[in-house]
Amino acid sequence: MKTSEESAIRYSRQLLLKEVGNHGQERLRASRVLIIGVGGLGSPAAIYLAAAGVGTIGIVDSDVVELSNLNRQIMYHSGDLSGRKVTLAAQKLRAINPDISVRQYPTRAEASNLSSLVVDYDFVIDGTDNFSSKFLINDACVLHRKPFSHAGVLGFTGQTITVLPGQSACVRCIFGEPPPPDSVPSTATVGVFGAVPGVIGTIQAIEAMKQVLGRSELLTDTLLTWDALRMTFRKVAIKRNLRCPVCGEHPSIVTL
Repeated sequence: MKTSEESAIRYSRQLLLKEVGNHGQERLRASRVLIIGVGGLGSPAAIYLAAAGVGTIGIVDSDVVELSNLNRQIMYHSGDLSGRKVTLAAQKLRAINPDISVRQYPTRAEASNLSSLVVDYDFVIDGTDNFSSKFLINDACVLHRKPFSHAGVLGFTGQTITVLPGQSACVRCIFGEPPPPDSVPSTATVGVFGAVPGVIGTIQAIEAMKQVLGRSELLTDTLLTWDALRMTFRKVAIKRNLRCPVCGEHPSIVTL
């Protein structure tokens, strides 16, 4: 355990911010953030959460490191090939900040386990790369009233939105149902520019910490899109759909 003097030095640049200070740093230390998918989005999110002093970070991933991951998944190095992602990520996050707790879940997020995963956390970051998982995470977080950050990347573009269940629009309010399998492009078929998930994942980490700090300036009811090629950001206003099947007035989705 670090001494108070060591903590004051480690977090000194954050403590200077009036929006953080000692009280905010203590809130970060007491917070618990779950990251589902420690890849292109989850890697930068986890690194910045650990560095900022978020006390408990949960990481969910069933994959091992592959060579094609290394252009964008900055958590891993060439020597990590074939290693389990959650194990490697936990080691590196603890090396960044030995005073945090990292919980490992070497599993795929599924309907059978998502409820038990999200219930213990204050905020959830969706770092997955497929529509079925994203909609499942949305439904689990809405049903359990867990704030979360949704994001996606493709090519030179990225998008993200923060959801406060019961207060703001959710992913189903925007997109309805997941598209049929293989009906839309994926990073595996059209590619992704390596730094794009780095930027979007970092925004997800910022949103998580702002929520923990009690800030209201979140990306709620707002889909932020980014075109890296043209270097343009755009905010699209989203309204909560009262007919949404999971967060509407008469939901049809009541279990996962």
